[in-house]
Amino acid sequence: MHGAVIHGPGDIRFEERDDPKILRPTDAIIRTVVTCVCGSDLWAYRGTDPITEPTPMGHEYVGVVEEVGNEVTNVKPGQFVIGSFATSDNTCSNCLAGYQSNCVHREFMSTCQADYVRIPNAHGTLVATDEMPDQEFLPSLLALSDVMGTGWYAAKAAEVRPGSTAVVVGDGAVGLCGVIAAKELGAERIIAMSRHASRQKLAREFGATDIVTERGEEGIARVKDLTDGVGADSVLECVGTKQSMAQALHSTRPGGNVGFVGVPHDVAIDGQELFFSHVGLRGGPAPVRGYLPDLIDRVLTGRINPGKVFDLTLPLDQVAEGYQAMDERRAIKTLLTP
Repeated sequence: MHGAVIHGPGDIRFEERDDPKILRPTDAIIRTVVTCVCGSDLWAYRGTDPITEPTPMGHEYVGVVEEVGNEVTNVKPGQFVIGSFATSDNTCSNCLAGYQSNCVHREFMSTCQADYVRIPNAHGTLVATDEMPDQEFLPSLLALSDVMGTGWYAAKAAEVRPGSTAVVVGDGAVGLCGVIAAKELGAERIIAMSRHASRQKLAREFGATDIVTERGEEGIARVKDLTDGVGADSVLECVGTKQSMAQALHSTRPGGNVGFVGVPHDVAIDGQELFFSHVGLRGGPAPVRGYLPDLIDRVLTGRINPGKVFDLTLPLDQVAEGYQAMDERRAIKTLLTP
């Protein structure tokens, strides 16, 4: 088979790789139907995360089951499945508490920009649809494997409630999905922080009521202006930089909450400042598996359409162009078709 391999900053190659095999009785092999490039993949592409050897890429996937290990009984060959970027047995104490992304048997997916993928912990990770979905639903179902599930977790962690005010820091795919999540969870006012016209337009389509183009101290001041000088009830931090975290914390009212899902890079939080702010802080890798049944239903019933974050579609063998387009902000998110 073939798949994407990163060799160094800016160096993505579509190469021949060994076909995946069942290594454990809890594994499954799927044939990729669609996959994509994630904003978090750009940390390695830009050289922020070091690459010491050629490394397969990709952690978002939907596909058709080809083969299962003898302990996998919930899915079978021929079924269309969606799974999480973090695998889980869905039975350990952490999973049962709703944190499948911290399963004691967790493995992070990292080989999904390929023709075929081995899924560890398949029994607890994969969710099958009743039938093969129509083509129109594929982008949105793919979004559930990470960005929509992650945006949903950001909103849940920030405790978005009906009638509340939410701020979304970040206008990438996760931030835009966070707007969807805040809307679905009942936020009355949703302030999207974005400096890009195409992303602002999509944020408004997803439910944003206000757009803030400023960043840093000016962005914080603008949020305060929009919230009677107090700050927002809930802030979704969807970037992972020092500036975005500071902007999120200082845009939140006392007693409000920040849900942070951007993978942190050079982020440091002043404990004393946090202590006196009365701001709650929760985040981490999103427990996507726990949300999948609900989110799949919302997609297939037409209630949400997170697949709109994909604004560039390429054949899988052009994956390098997909990375470059996102790096240059010519695309929000690249859909790849094997």
